[in-house]
Amino acid sequence: MEYVQASASPPPGARPDNGKTKYRWNRENYSRNRRRFDIWVFVLTLLFQLWRDGKRWSYIGGYSDEKRQRRRKNQAAWIRESLLELGPTFIKVGQLFSTRADLFPVEYVEELSKLQDRVPAFDYEQVASIIQEDSGKTIAELFSSFDPTPLAAASLGQVHKAQLRTGEEVVVKVQRPGLKKLFTIDLAILRRIAQYFQNHPRWGRGRDWLGIYDECCRILWEETDYLSEGRSADTFRRNFRAVDWVQVPRVYWRYSSPRVLTLEYSPGIKISHYEALEAAGLDRKLLARLGAEAYLRQLLEDGFFHADPHPGNLAVSADGKLIFYDFGMMGKIKANVREQLMETLFGIAQKNADRIVDSLIELGALAPTGDMGPVRRSVQYMLDNFMDKPFEEQSIAAISDDLYEIVQDQPFRFPATFTFVMRAFSTLEGVGKGLDPDFNFMEVAQPFALQIMTDSNGSNGNSILDELGRQAASVGSTALGLPRRLEDTLEKLERGDIRVRVRSTESDRILRRNGTIQLLTNYTLLVAAFTLSATILFVNSKFWLAAIAIAAAGVSIVGLVRLWRRVDRLDRMP
Repeated sequence: MEYVQASASPPPGARPDNGKTKYRWNRENYSRNRRRFDIWVFVLTLLFQLWRDGKRWSYIGGYSDEKRQRRRKNQAAWIRESLLELGPTFIKVGQLFSTRADLFPVEYVEELSKLQDRVPAFDYEQVASIIQEDSGKTIAELFSSFDPTPLAAASLGQVHKAQLRTGEEVVVKVQRPGLKKLFTIDLAILRRIAQYFQNHPRWGRGRDWLGIYDECCRILWEETDYLSEGRSADTFRRNFRAVDWVQVPRVYWRYSSPRVLTLEYSPGIKISHYEALEAAGLDRKLLARLGAEAYLRQLLEDGFFHADPHPGNLAVSADGKLIFYDFGMMGKIKANVREQLMETLFGIAQKNADRIVDSLIELGALAPTGDMGPVRRSVQYMLDNFMDKPFEEQSIAAISDDLYEIVQDQPFRFPATFTFVMRAFSTLEGVGKGLDPDFNFMEVAQPFALQIMTDSNGSNGNSILDELGRQAASVGSTALGLPRRLEDTLEKLERGDIRVRVRSTESDRILRRNGTIQLLTNYTLLVAAFTLSATILFVNSKFWLAAIAIAAAGVSIVGLVRLWRRVDRLDRMP
């Protein structure tokens, strides 16, 4: 939630919507039946649109890829507006889905990434009531001053500026009334929707919608606990206590509760307000580099990182310090993940697709299947095409876009942590290029990547030498055992114990398609024969017999349509 204070004029939308905009969800008491109706109308409309998009006859003037892309962009904009109308739960789910380019088309991801909280503020009387319920004291007893107009309003809560009786200036983040009740209703409905998509023959294939639902639930409930957010802010602040160019607001625990979070007031210039930064005499190139270094420290040294570093959550103080806001969405990297990432890095350095695939399976980023050949070829394609440039010339945004495009039809299932990291990298690269057109995120990341490879801290300092030793031992063992394995294989061939079976997936598909087309021809002949018979019988006044022939033709037409659909499915198979 943004509450920065710029030295220039405030940005558009910096103040909350205090107009007359009304939403049915913006109240403490909700009608469950009305809520179900609103959500299912959205879902069924979306399902109809998805079904229609797959029908070439639904495109006016004939189908083309440009028309489908244009329709998908319009559909994505409609989804974004619909999620905003449906309220906090769906706004947050949409923001989470904007990180899942491995699951959704790029048009959806781009549009959902624009999903910002444009919601009305709630009344000051409700703010006072929540603070008194949680603390047992009135606003007048806790604060010497309290601004009734919020600095910012979002789907989960809003922020007010205040002053403690001890003189410190603070911001008070208050949760939206009835939020947890709304989440309870919405998440129960969303579970049914997830179950529907999980069981769907087309959209459920290779997708763990229930797992995605569980991950969204965990993140949403964590964001409603402001004490958890306060603990995250404290941890983040401790991690940067030795870095003098990063500022993290202090938490005032005495004035905080599960629905109220009181933080130190840390005004600054929004990092995307470039003119204001220049007017303050700040070095934009230095800020771009510091922003990237701050995030790499979080990721590679602390294992605890800000999962939503958009420009509204990052500001710059008058003396050039980076200020972080909003710690509701944080990511953690487990200790064993670093070892698995090391294995992936070694595979990339060697351009060894087999090693990368094995490490990705261990990371849980790749679902093992019976035939991993297509996956290995995709990985090899990425290695051959992405690693042909020097490391420092690579672009995070380009790599992530190409990566997500390639894995659309592959069994890659990136964990939420990975997608958060990739989105954060892309966001920071965009912010950095806005500050400095010559900024390159990978150039800043290079020393940190080298640090991982060599582990300069000494805890694993001989990792590369150990790796070379393991490879030498593996090669030696394989070389020594190779003659014996060849001899065993030849003996089995002589005894007939080895049978070779070759199966071509493409040939199987073509054979099934040809068989279906033969049936299609038979059904077409039946329809023609029954129709001709019915016509002759009708002309000769044999109406009952003609009716029977027409009914038989109708049954044949139904079979004909089903066969056409089967052929269409076979044509679309990869």
